[in-house]
Amino acid sequence: MEQTIHDELQQIRNRGLYRATRLIQGRQSARVVLEGCETLLLCSNNYLGLAEHPALTEAAIRATERFGTSSGASRLVSGTMELHELLEADVARFKQSESALIFNSGYAANTGIISAIVGRGDVIFSDRLNHASIIDGVRLSGAKLVRYPHNDAATLAKVMEKQRGTGRCLIVTDGVFSMDGDLAPLKELAVLASRHGALLMVDDAHGCGVLGREGRGSAELLGLLGSIDIHVGTFGKALGSFGAYAALSSELRELLINRARSFIFSTSLPPAVLAASSAALRIVQSEEGRILRERLYAGTALFKERLHQAGFRTGDGTTQIVPIMTGDADVTMQFSKLLLAEGLFVQGIRPPTVPAGACRLRCTVMATHTDADLLWAAERIADVGRSLGVI
Repeated sequence: MEQTIHDELQQIRNRGLYRATRLIQGRQSARVVLEGCETLLLCSNNYLGLAEHPALTEAAIRATERFGTSSGASRLVSGTMELHELLEADVARFKQSESALIFNSGYAANTGIISAIVGRGDVIFSDRLNHASIIDGVRLSGAKLVRYPHNDAATLAKVMEKQRGTGRCLIVTDGVFSMDGDLAPLKELAVLASRHGALLMVDDAHGCGVLGREGRGSAELLGLLGSIDIHVGTFGKALGSFGAYAALSSELRELLINRARSFIFSTSLPPAVLAASSAALRIVQSEEGRILRERLYAGTALFKERLHQAGFRTGDGTTQIVPIMTGDADVTMQFSKLLLAEGLFVQGIRPPTVPAGACRLRCTVMATHTDADLLWAAERIADVGRSLGVI
C-alpha cells in the first residue's frame, strides 16, 4: 500500500501537478511574512481587508467571552444559538430575501443544497466552469447533469427546450467565476429559469461584499436580487470571516433544514465566527464599505492596465480576480517561484482546477493594496514574464 501511494505521489510530481502548503505568519495583510520572508500578498481572497479589521476582532472576542468557544452540537441537536439566528436575519436583510440559512463553508453549502433540492428524475443545468463544490453537489444529487458552455445562455436555451417534461429543474452558476473573474449572464439565466419553471441558484462567493452599490453581489449589480431563487455566498472571502450562507424563501430553507446532509450532520459554527460575520456585514453596508470597494475597483483597474501594457493576456473578467494566462504548468510554477524570490506571492493555478493548457497566475487585488504595491507587482511580473518568454 505504501509503495502504491509513493508511486502515485511521484506521478503527480512528474506531471508538474504536485501541491504543498506555504506557511504565512501573522495576519492576512497586504504584506505578510511567508516562511520567514516579508512578501507582498497578491493571491488572497481577503478582498476588502476585513480579515484584520478591528471591528471583527472585537466582535469575535466579545462573543467568545459571552457564549464560549463552541456551539457544542449540530443545529438540529443543541447547536442553534441566538447568534446563528441573528446572523441569518442579517443575511436575509442584506440579500433582500425572505430567509437565510448558515452553512459551515461554501463547499458544505453547495454540496448540501444541490443534493437536497434535486435528485433522481430531476435535471441540473450547470456552467462548464462552475466551482468544484458545485460539481460535487451535482454528483451527490444523482440528478441528470447537463453542462452548458461557459456563459453561453443561447446554447442553454436550446438545451432546455429539449428537456421539457422532466422533473424539477435547477440552473446553477457561479456569480463571479473564481479563476477568470468574469460574471455570469444572470439576466439571461433568470429569463430562462422563469420560462421553464426552473430554480436558479447562484454561488456568489467572489461577488459578495464586492459588487453592487451596497456590496450585495453580482445580482445587485445587475438589478436581479429578486430574480434568484437561491443566493449562496461566503463569509470567508471579502467578509473576512468564515462559513457560508444561502439566502432563499422560507419553504426552501425548511427543506434544506430537513434534507441538506452537510447542515444536518455538522457541528454548527462557533460564536466568534458568527459575531465576526455580522460585524462584517455591517461594515460592507456602511460608508466605510463603499470606500473600500472604490479602492478595490481603482486598484484593480490600475493593475490590469499595467499588465496589458506589458503584453499579458488577462481574460475578459471585470472583477478583482486577475488571471495572467501562462498556458504550461511547468512554466506557470516556475513563474510563481521566481516571483516569490522577488518578494511577491502569486499562486500558480494548474489542472484539475483549470483545464489543461489554461494554466495561469491567479492574481487577486485587495482594497488594502496601495498603488505603489500594485505598480511594483506589475513591474516584477513583467520582468519575470519576459525572462520566461511568456510575453
